Amino acid sequence: MLRLLNIELHKLKYNRASRVLIIIYFVLLTSIALIAAINFDIGPVQFHLAEQGIFNFPYIWHFNTFIASIFKFFLLLVIVSMMANEYSNKTLKQNLIDGLSKKEFVLSKFYTVILLALISTVFVFVVSLILGYIYSDFTEFSIVFSDLEYLLAFFVKLVGFFSFGLFLGILVKRSAFAVGGMLVWFFGESILKGYLFWQFKDATNTTEHVNSIMRFLPLEAMSNLIKEPFTRLSAVKTVAKQVGENLSKDFSVQPLDVIIVLIWTAIFIFLSYKLLKVRDL
Repeated sequence: MLRLLNIELHKLKYNRASRVLIIIYFVLLTSIALIAAINFDIGPVQFHLAEQGIFNFPYIWHFNTFIASIFKFFLLLVIVSMMANEYSNKTLKQNLIDGLSKKEFVLSKFYTVILLALISTVFVFVVSLILGYIYSDFTEFSIVFSDLEYLLAFFVKLVGFFSFGLFLGILVKRSAFAVGGMLVWFFGESILKGYLFWQFKDATNTTEHVNSIMRFLPLEAMSNLIKEPFTRLSAVKTVAKQVGENLSKDFSVQPLDVIIVLIWTAIFIFLSYKLLKVRDL
């Protein structure tokens, strides 16, 4: 495992574009702290975002992992460009000539995916911990370290997303086409979701019917791991009640969603290996 990781890290080290993208990604993760500086003063109305409780423990784990997951596209570019470079620089063929099996090649990429996801998760954990201790009204140990399942969901989400990107990178051999393929799949899922809403428009609990089907698709499953955290804020709930809306829903990480994403991850890695195995390089 370490030998395979060293091979990939060596490639990343000497790839300027990948280094820049990785740096941008972690700078953006750090910029979550800038949210605390958002302050609106409009006449008598003063609004300080940090004072709305977004950095309170344990809510911060939910909020920060959701925001951080938006930036995952920068690391997706690193993953797909890794595969594009393998083909354009012919390092894939050279690695195989040097004795690396196709299985080991795919595993080396997958280990890199896991490493990037793990480093991202630890980074978000540290940033959240610092922000929480600065701004949170609750710093008791039992409160601080509750709801950490959002970090697990964040890690699983990144591994699944990057594995999808790895598969597309192997499939189309070009980073731009791989990203385009991801967008096409996303729009495909969105169109299917709209069709299902139309199909079940006369049924009771239409949303539940549609969600029960869509949750088994890869991007939807990854999205379901960390649900939007904004309607969980007490200020938002108060405003909603005043206009007669009920925003109560389950924000927790569902084990079934974790299992679905892990299954898709295994499928993407398996298909990557099978595709590489049958392809004439």
